[in-house]
Amino acid sequence: MAAREPVVHRFMDLTVPEYAYMFGFLQADGHLSQQPRQRGRLTLEVSVRDIDLLREFQRLTPYNSSITQRTRSTNFAETHTSAVWCLCSLEARTTLNGLGLPYGRKSKTVAPPRGRFSARDYLRGVIDADGSVGYTGKGFPFVSLTTASTAIGRYFCTYVEEVAGVRRTVGRNARDDIYNVLIAMEARQRLATDLYYPGCLALARKQAAADSLASWVRPAGMRSAYTSRRWTPDEDRVLLRLGSPTTAAEVLGRTPQSCNLRMWRLRSGQVPLPSGQ
Repeated sequence: MAAREPVVHRFMDLTVPEYAYMFGFLQADGHLSQQPRQRGRLTLEVSVRDIDLLREFQRLTPYNSSITQRTRSTNFAETHTSAVWCLCSLEARTTLNGLGLPYGRKSKTVAPPRGRFSARDYLRGVIDADGSVGYTGKGFPFVSLTTASTAIGRYFCTYVEEVAGVRRTVGRNARDDIYNVLIAMEARQRLATDLYYPGCLALARKQAAADSLASWVRPAGMRSAYTSRRWTPDEDRVLLRLGSPTTAAEVLGRTPQSCNLRMWRLRSGQVPLPSGQ
C-alpha cells in the first residue's frame, strides 16, 4: 500500500479543482458496485501508461485503497496492460454516491454534480475519460466529448457556448445511441486554454496535446466560420445587477443555462469581474 500524504481539503469538496476533476473522471470511467451487508467497491481501470493519475487519486483519498495491474487480450490488442484502482470504504462510497455517482450502470443517468463545483475542472475530468484532444485527419485542432448522458451533453454544450462562443446542440447518433460533440478550430483553442490551464490535474498526454495546439493558426484564405457572440463587460454588469439568471436571460437574449453558468464563473473568480463591481 502506498503511503499517503495528508489531505488538506475535505474529501470530494467539488469546489476544489482536483476533486472536481477526479469526480468528473469517475463519473465517466469509474464503477461503483454494491453488495449485501453494505459491502461494495469503487473501481477505476485505465491504461497502465496513465497509472500516475491513479496514484494522484489515491493520494487525494484519505481512505485505504489499492492499485494493481493486469494483462489481458482485448478487441483492440492481443495483450493490453491496465492499472486498476480499488476503493472499498463505505464512507467514501456514500460520499460519492450522494454527489451523483450511481451504483451499477450509469452511462445515461449521470449528471453534473449537485451544488457548487469547479466547472472547468469537472469537465476536464469528463473529457480526459470520455473525450479526445488533438488534430483531425486534415490537421485541424479539435476537442470532442462522447457521452450517453443527456444532462452532461447539454451542460458541456452550454459551457462551450459561454467560454468558446460557439453554439452546439446534442443529438444521439443512430448507430450507438450516444452523443458526440465536436469543437474545432479557434473555438477549440479557446476551450482548451480554459480547461487545460497551467498546473491543472490532467492526463499528461492530453495536457500535452492541448498545449501543442495553442500555436495553431488558421491557414490563409480559409473562411472563418460564424461564432455566436461572447460575453461583454456590460452584459456581466447587467447579470450581476439583476442577480437572477432567468430574468437576465430575458433582458440579454441568452439562455437561462448560459446566464447561470456565467454568474457562477464570475462569482467563483474563474473570470474577472467587470470594472466597477
